[in-house]
Amino acid sequence: MNDCLFCKILNGDIPSDKVFEDDKLYVFKDIAPKADVHLLIIPKIHIARLDQATHEHADLLSHMLLTLPDLAKNQGLDTGFRTIVNTGPGGGQEVDHLHFHLLGGQSLPGFK
Repeated sequence: MNDCLFCKILNGDIPSDKVFEDDKLYVFKDIAPKADVHLLIIPKIHIARLDQATHEHADLLSHMLLTLPDLAKNQGLDTGFRTIVNTGPGGGQEVDHLHFHLLGGQSLPGFK
C-alpha cells in the first residue's frame, strides 16, 4: 500500500517514536496521545481493518494481543491498561492499517 501512512512509517519514509519492534510488529508512540501512555501496535504486513483479517492471520493477531501486557509493563502500567481496536470509519478508524491502541496512566479518559 503506497499511500498507507503506517506502511510509510514501517518503510522509514515517515519518522516515528519507536518503542518496540520484532519480526511481526512495530510499536510506536501516538503523535496525538489521548493518555499519558498511548502506543500504536501495527503488524508489519498490511491488513486494512480487523474485519478484513482472516484465519490465516490468527497467529499474528494472537501475537499482537499477547505482546500487549509486556508493552504495558515496560511503560510502567502496573495497575492496568486499555486496548482499543477501531474498525472502519463507523468505528472511528482513521488509518486504514490494522492497529491496536494501548492506553494507560493517570490521565486515562473514561467512556461517556
